[in-house]
Amino acid sequence: MITRLRAGELSLRYHRRTMVVIALSGAALVILVHLTLSAGQLSGREVWDGIIGRGDVSVVRSVQSRRLPRVLTAIGVGAALGVSGAVFQSVSRNVLASPDIIGFTTGAATAAAVQIIYFNGGVVETGLAAILGGLFTAVFVYTMARQGGSTGGLRLILVGIGTGAFVGAVRDFLMVRADITDASVVQLWSAGSLSGRGWEHAALILGVCLLLVPVLGLMAGKLFLIEMGDDVAGGLGVAVEMTRFAAIILAVLLVGVATAVAGPISFIALAAPQIARRLTRAPGVPVGASASIGAIVLTAADHLAQHVDIGLRTPVGLVTSLLGGLYLLWLLRREK
Repeated sequence: MITRLRAGELSLRYHRRTMVVIALSGAALVILVHLTLSAGQLSGREVWDGIIGRGDVSVVRSVQSRRLPRVLTAIGVGAALGVSGAVFQSVSRNVLASPDIIGFTTGAATAAAVQIIYFNGGVVETGLAAILGGLFTAVFVYTMARQGGSTGGLRLILVGIGTGAFVGAVRDFLMVRADITDASVVQLWSAGSLSGRGWEHAALILGVCLLLVPVLGLMAGKLFLIEMGDDVAGGLGVAVEMTRFAAIILAVLLVGVATAVAGPISFIALAAPQIARRLTRAPGVPVGASASIGAIVLTAADHLAQHVDIGLRTPVGLVTSLLGGLYLLWLLRREK
C-alpha cells in the first residue's frame, strides 16, 4: 500500500510493506551483529563494555580493534552489493543481472591482480586499481552494448558476460605467469575475505554507501519508468540514456569500493534484490530493502564462516559462492 506523508507543502510517498520489511531487517541485523560480537563466550554486557571502551582490556581490544570493524565492513559491503544488484537488474530488466555475472566485479579483480603482480601494490594501491578496473569495465560494456541509441535489455547482459569471461581469462593467465608468492596473494584476495579488516575499511565503505545509496534512491522512480520501456519513459520526460548511464556508474562505484575493501564477493548482488522484491511486493527499484537484505546476508555468511563449528573457516567469498550457486539454480528453475 502506498502511503503519502504531508508536512506543509512537502509530500513524501512510501510503500508501507517496504518500510515494515526494512524495519524488521534492521532488527534482524542488530541480532546478527550481537551474535557475531559475542561469539567466543562473551556476554552481552561484556560486548557493550567493549564497544564503549570499558572493562577488561583484552575484551575492549578484541571488540574495538577486530570484531566491530569487521562486522561494520560486512554491513557496508553487503549493502553496497545489494543496491548495485538492484540497479543492474533494473537497467537490464533481467533478474540474472548482477555485477559479478556481467563482468564488473571481474574487471575490478583483474585490475587489482595486475597491481599486485606487476607493481607490488599495497592495500591502498590495490583498492584504487579495483575501483578503476570496475569503472573501465563498466564503460567498455556500456559502449559495446549501445545500439540504436539504447543500452538496456539482454544485450547489456550478453556483452557483460563475454567481457567478464575474457577479463577473467586474462587474470588467470597473469596468475599462471606470476611468481608463486604473488599468485598466492592474488588467489587469496580473489576469494573475497573480511579477515583483518579495520576501521579504515569500515569507514570507507560506510561513507561511500551514505553518499551514493541516497542518490540512487532518488533515481529509483526514473529507473522504474525506464523498466516500462525506453519509449514510455522518454514520453514521460525521463532522459533515458543519461539516467541509465549515471545509475550504472554510481552502482559500479559501489561495486568497486566493495571489491577494494573485501575482494570480489559473489551472490549478494544477485540475490538481495530478488529477496527484497519478494518480501516487499512493491513496484519499482527496491534500493532500501536491497541494502538491508544485502547487509543481512553477508553478515550472516561471515558469521557462518567464522563461528559455525563444521570445518568451514573459509573466506566469506567462498561461502557466498556456495550459497549463490544453489540460489542461481533455483532461480533458473523458477523463471520462465
